[in-house]
Amino acid sequence: MVKAQQVKKLRDKTKASMMECKKALVEAKENEEKALKILQEKGRVIALKKSERGAEQGVIEAYIHSDKKMGVLLELKCETDFVARNEEFKELAHEIAMHIAGMDSENEKTLLKEPFVKNPEITIKDLINESIAKLGENIKIGKFVRYQL
Repeated sequence: MVKAQQVKKLRDKTKASMMECKKALVEAKENEEKALKILQEKGRVIALKKSERGAEQGVIEAYIHSDKKMGVLLELKCETDFVARNEEFKELAHEIAMHIAGMDSENEKTLLKEPFVKNPEITIKDLINESIAKLGENIKIGKFVRYQL
């Protein structure tokens, strides 16, 4: 029997719904690592289905490093302004902008393949796919630029 603590712990890690976390834990026979992989795979499948949908709304995220000698402007797109105003979407934009500042990503293709600086076990593409699964909309990286003195 899956315990509520296990579900909460997995939810805290993935931000997936409580029900999805419980289903993944049941499928993985309460093995947290397997459940995490199940949720990541489901996120990829959902993202693939939504990838054909347009993404014309979104946010422009500005990140300035603490030394004020580096900054990033990032355009992160989604399908609706409802999601664009969502705090999780805004946080995703901030995380990606910080990543770009630290990694000096060349373009969108290389950025998507890079290991996420805060969790090298996943790529930026995986991070976006997790958000697509949670928010239910296609999310794409638009333009970005990194400035440095």
